[in-house]
Amino acid sequence: MNDAFYEQLVTRKTKPADIILRILIIVFIAAVAVLGTPFIGFLAFFIAVVLAMLAYYFVFPRFNVEYEYTLLNYDIDVAAIFSKEKRKNITSFDIRQAEIIAPVGSPRLNSYHPGKTHDFSSGSDSSKVYAIMIPLEQNTTCFLLEPDEKMKEHMKSWTGMKFYED
Repeated sequence: MNDAFYEQLVTRKTKPADIILRILIIVFIAAVAVLGTPFIGFLAFFIAVVLAMLAYYFVFPRFNVEYEYTLLNYDIDVAAIFSKEKRKNITSFDIRQAEIIAPVGSPRLNSYHPGKTHDFSSGSDSSKVYAIMIPLEQNTTCFLLEPDEKMKEHMKSWTGMKFYED
């Protein structure tokens, strides 16, 4: 078999909103412990500890995300890896169905108005992010990816004139 297989890992940059949310969660937990003590006594500290454990195991890992792009023949699978532990498959699509693949900010994308945009890039200003416009569910969907050179070569060989690098 001549299957083409390639994987790439892209780490999402921490957003300022993520830091603010972490601080707000910690302040809320501390407020439950301190302000709840006069009303319910030691139970307020127990509730604060339970809230802290829930935040540590379920909320904080969502702020540390890596995206894994898996390219197998014509299919691109995107998975999110939270805190380098939990893996969640997000989406899968056939690259041959793309209407256009171009860098974000390219004038070639001006005529496309996607219904949904899914950002699977690092969020870094210095990175080269590509927009992939694909018709899904009666609507145009935009996927933002950060492919490296080898992945771009595979995509270009399968999409031909739909792939632009300007």
